[in-house]
Amino acid sequence: MTHILDDYAVLSPLRYKNNWLKLAIVTFGILTGVSSSSPCVPFVIALCMGFATVRFGKISAGFYLRLLAAPAGFVLVSAVIIAFFFGEGAKLFSLGVWGLTLGVSEAGLNMALLVLARTLGGMSCLFFLSLTTPMIELFSVLKATGFPDSFIEIAMMMYRYIFVFLEVAMGVKYAQTVRLGYRDFRTSFRSMVMLGSNLFIRSWEQGEKLYVSMNARCYDGKLILLDEKRPVKLPEVVLTIAYFALVVTVYYFSRGMFIV
Repeated sequence: MTHILDDYAVLSPLRYKNNWLKLAIVTFGILTGVSSSSPCVPFVIALCMGFATVRFGKISAGFYLRLLAAPAGFVLVSAVIIAFFFGEGAKLFSLGVWGLTLGVSEAGLNMALLVLARTLGGMSCLFFLSLTTPMIELFSVLKATGFPDSFIEIAMMMYRYIFVFLEVAMGVKYAQTVRLGYRDFRTSFRSMVMLGSNLFIRSWEQGEKLYVSMNARCYDGKLILLDEKRPVKLPEVVLTIAYFALVVTVYYFSRGMFIV
């Protein structure tokens, strides 16, 4: 509970930069990476976003790599499956498994690399945003864009109480563990059922308390969000333009280019 992404975002120096500029950088990276037909562009975006997150966001490189390892591991499995079962043409290599011959073609390998690069590029952009911008500031940006107030308020409450209920669940599970509530499969199943029912009751009670407390504070259907004005400075504009120019240049010269 002490190592959530918002903790790193609150402590990051990039938190005090213009949120619209960060959103523009992330949106540009995601759209360009997805639209590219070559894996070179998403790989460049992933490297740039990773460098910016670690160097300017002051995020530990080890923590960032561990954070990126989860989606990377998942997409690696998907890339292996794509390489073996998609694509036509001459096989680069093949192997026999249980009497079956599985091979990797050039088209299948290029498709797998493209999927891998797009995933890493997109996740790097999202991690850059989540590790440098607290959620409350993203809600302020959504409010400024004209999203319905009810949508933003429900999203805020859901995000807030995810961690409240998670803390309750961890406390209950810890109490069950010290009482040997997970010593075997039967006891573990019974403890998990009790944990789920207890959490449901706690959630219901917390919702009632929230409703009463908001009415006591004259809630009229709108929550006030602080939107701090942060002007964009010249070095930030220069770095952003340089990043855009690099990505656009790689995009132009890598059209139709494949690694294999």
